Amino acid sequence: MEKKVVNHKSYLDELNDIQRLAVTSGSGPKMVIAGPGSGKTRVLTYRIAYLIQQGIPPHRILALTFTNKAAREMKDRIERVVGAAAKRVIAGTFHSVFARFLRYDAHNIGYPNDFTIYDTDDTKSVIRGIIKKLGLEPKVYQVSAIRSRISMAKSNLITPKLYAANTELVNQDRMNRRPMVQNIYSMYSQELMRAGAMDFDDLLLQMFRLLYENFDNIKEKYQEKFDYVLVDEFQDTNYLQYQIIKQFIDYDGSPHNINIVGDDAQSIYSFRGATIENILKFEQDYPTLQTFKLEQNYRSTNYIVQAANDVISYNKNQIQKKIWTSHNEGEKIKIEKCLSDTEESRKVASLIIEQKNRYHLKNSDIAILYRTNAQSRTLEEHLRRNNIAYKIYGGLSFYQRKEVKDLVAYLRLTVNYRDNEAMKRIINYPKRGLGSTSIQKVLDMADANEVSMWEALTHVNLSKRAKNSLLSFGNMIQDFTKRAETQDAYTLASYIAKKSGILDLLQVDKTPEGVSRVENITSLLNGIQEFIDSDEVQEGQDLDAVSNKSLASYLQNITLLTDQDNSDVDNVDHITLMSVHAAKGLEYKSVFVVGMEENLFPSYLSVSDPRQLDEERRLFYVAITRAEKFLTLTYANSRYHFGQVRYNDVSRFLEEIGGDNVDSIISVGNTTAGFGRARAAIKGNYRPLKEVKVPVLNIDPADFKPSSNDLIAEGQKVLHLKFGEGEVVAVDGAKDNRIATIRFDQIDNPERRIMLRFAKLQILD
Repeated sequence: MEKKVVNHKSYLDELNDIQRLAVTSGSGPKMVIAGPGSGKTRVLTYRIAYLIQQGIPPHRILALTFTNKAAREMKDRIERVVGAAAKRVIAGTFHSVFARFLRYDAHNIGYPNDFTIYDTDDTKSVIRGIIKKLGLEPKVYQVSAIRSRISMAKSNLITPKLYAANTELVNQDRMNRRPMVQNIYSMYSQELMRAGAMDFDDLLLQMFRLLYENFDNIKEKYQEKFDYVLVDEFQDTNYLQYQIIKQFIDYDGSPHNINIVGDDAQSIYSFRGATIENILKFEQDYPTLQTFKLEQNYRSTNYIVQAANDVISYNKNQIQKKIWTSHNEGEKIKIEKCLSDTEESRKVASLIIEQKNRYHLKNSDIAILYRTNAQSRTLEEHLRRNNIAYKIYGGLSFYQRKEVKDLVAYLRLTVNYRDNEAMKRIINYPKRGLGSTSIQKVLDMADANEVSMWEALTHVNLSKRAKNSLLSFGNMIQDFTKRAETQDAYTLASYIAKKSGILDLLQVDKTPEGVSRVENITSLLNGIQEFIDSDEVQEGQDLDAVSNKSLASYLQNITLLTDQDNSDVDNVDHITLMSVHAAKGLEYKSVFVVGMEENLFPSYLSVSDPRQLDEERRLFYVAITRAEKFLTLTYANSRYHFGQVRYNDVSRFLEEIGGDNVDSIISVGNTTAGFGRARAAIKGNYRPLKEVKVPVLNIDPADFKPSSNDLIAEGQKVLHLKFGEGEVVAVDGAKDNRIATIRFDQIDNPERRIMLRFAKLQILD
């Protein structure tokens, strides 16, 4: 059914003055710098509709996007203006459009026109086969790392020959103990050519090659084919994508009818190969460029918009603009200081409940954003405890991530040899030379004798090599179980992560995905240490469960939590949890950005590199501008890191927000240990609302002398490592289950119930 067509006058009347100019301008190169919430998509789609109404044939318009969803939405919007003609616009992602072109012309570069497109699994399988053929160590030459390296090369127009001739790349590989990457790349390319196949990167690389080498006047054909080229989210293009676009429009007598839309302040994907220089230097390539700045934000309140302006002003390399909004009412930004990451998650859950009750928000109106996926663990646990439905956007719930499930399987088998599901998961992970046939024999033996796989290990008839592998595996698990008798859960789990080979295997992969997997393992171990260290008793909690700090007790605790992961929340009103990267392009009435600490946000990987630090600031800018009405920024004084409590400095980004936009105080220059030390880079635009004295809660463990818990009594003044000074209000329970209720006036929710068996308290009087 054809969509209702909007008349020419009405759709232009929807635009503000600058939007209208961007839509109705004439020929030549155009750049639309679109701030967050400024109507970018509307301008792009109405520009195409306007061109069609001015007589440009729809099939002579090429529109390139980064997602199929964006392309579909674009065509739908155009169709509402011009009708069925919109269907003839050539619109799609870079990969889908170029695959379509290559179907006609791939024979010119030695590929069949009906070439196969290899997906990620196909690509990994080819690389895995080459690594095996060359006899290389799989733990060093990790498939995902090699794939990422090859992808990087292709995105920068580096062929296998150019790679081998590039001294810098070859030396990097040698430093990473992978000198054979150039050989793998060469063999991989040959294998794909023989198979008549292209991977995703080839859809770009081979398209460029087709145009650049100009087989059979192909370049002229495509240059004559399109009158206008439009590119969405131009700040996310990589070097290769831009070079292909240039091939379409750069020729003698060209009117350079290229229209790009984007925002340099939202360029956050350099780890995927995107280069901000494409948009920053666009005017140098096209001196006759017309630039339109969409600076009116229709999404957020003035406090949020001004905070975003404050933060991004610290970046030197940018296209200057000043975002503004007519939404002058609203709540100031809340900055919440928390004692620890656990306290942070508890507070976020509490604030969500408060916002829902006070402002009648639905769960779907609220999002929690974090810098790393590993941060979701404590948040998920506290949302569950408060019966708040949630869903991880663009990823798995923490305990469903493969690397987490792998290590948990080792922990489960250590506690219970008869756990067949755990055994199946790890019997050959990391790989120990067991083939699928050998594993099936173990399963068959167990089934035939109605015993566990563990009991079948020593009885199954296998080759000598397979038997030795199983013997080594069995001895390792028995070693873990023996250590469980004397070691605490964290020490044991850390040992298992290392001895099993999981940690070493993951640490080889230095890609962003590989780093994230290591962070998830670290977060799991931190959670175990936190489980051991916890001395606080929650309302209604089983005291026997609190008293038992064994590995088995920990596993029971997370199993009860993760059982709820299987519940279907798709049809339930739920909070959204996601990384800031995944949040780009989305918006919510209320946004919580957690973990606002130095070395977390900004990431520790960026603080020594000005360019990477600028990208981290752009990432924070994206986080801020996802919020419509309510923005809450939280940070923790302390956070577990490799099983140790680490004290943190408040993020420099919080210090860059003007004080008029927040209702909380950040004491810039505070010299308290582990809290907001002054940084020379701060420009001084932060204006505290009033002078405050920040309570000293972080006590030097070297000066702390815990008293015997038998001496703790009602009315005493005590010192707690995390909560500071407090007064014992009451002591109840008997023997190992004695619990002290203590009031700590220096913190929010000051009354805490502490199990004395695990408490470290110093009596002060």
